[in-house]
Amino acid sequence: MNDDLKDYLKTLVSDVDVALDDFLPMPGETPGAIHEAMRYTIFAGGKRLRPVLCIAAAEACGGTQATAIRAACAVELMHTYSLVHDDLPCMDDDDLRRGRPTCHKVYGEGMAVLCGDALLTESFALLAKSEPSTRYSVGDMISELASAGGSRKLIGGQVLDLEGEGQQLNKEQLLAIHEAKTAALLVTSLRLGGMTANASAEQLAALSDFGYSLGLAFQVIDDILDVTQTTKSLGKTAGKDVAANKSTYPSVWGLEESRVEAERLTRVALDALGIFGERGARLREIAQWMLSREH
Repeated sequence: MNDDLKDYLKTLVSDVDVALDDFLPMPGETPGAIHEAMRYTIFAGGKRLRPVLCIAAAEACGGTQATAIRAACAVELMHTYSLVHDDLPCMDDDDLRRGRPTCHKVYGEGMAVLCGDALLTESFALLAKSEPSTRYSVGDMISELASAGGSRKLIGGQVLDLEGEGQQLNKEQLLAIHEAKTAALLVTSLRLGGMTANASAEQLAALSDFGYSLGLAFQVIDDILDVTQTTKSLGKTAGKDVAANKSTYPSVWGLEESRVEAERLTRVALDALGIFGERGARLREIAQWMLSREH
């Protein structure tokens, strides 16, 4: 990563964290336990990929961070809720997230369920306070986020994931899970950024295409890292999918073919940004950084 991109990301992540700190209830506010749990999970050291993409998409469409910040924080709240619930014993049953004990290990299962519920609710409350653009109302933005988080996408992907445990899925079944569970929220993060910047229909379509291929490539790489890296380097439990007998890209496609597929999806994602010209430079840089990661 070059120094310019490093500074850009550092600044954006800091600004998003400041905004989240401002938007969330304070830990001492009654009932204190839930607000403490919400902040524990939100400020656990995530990369803030989705809010960064949201803001960069807004900038690619001629907008600014100021107009996109609420949407950016809303997608991070939704993303974090999904992680809290995914980590529960009744779901993926993980004890480690972002290098720290998961929410239910610190606060108990009941509080973790409520923490996820509260984060999800706050995501919509926050987005409802966004400013509309000429082409898109606040209702349009809320509908966009609701669609990404609903039973056809994010939740639906988790359902398919649960149903697929212990089975050897085929490529189409695995793709369906990751289209819904990973790509959908990345697409929505980008689209919301574009909507806050009054993106044209063509720009919004390009952001969707970019986010779809980026999200799938990100998941392929995540699956590869799960079998090639350590728990310490990942900040979460390595080899967990293999231990749970879950289908992954390496188990379905093979490790080398998975790497080839990640490279293909990366090219497709980058090609989708052509419509933005130089304004899309940040999105290109972020994508290349995301897809060259080792943890």
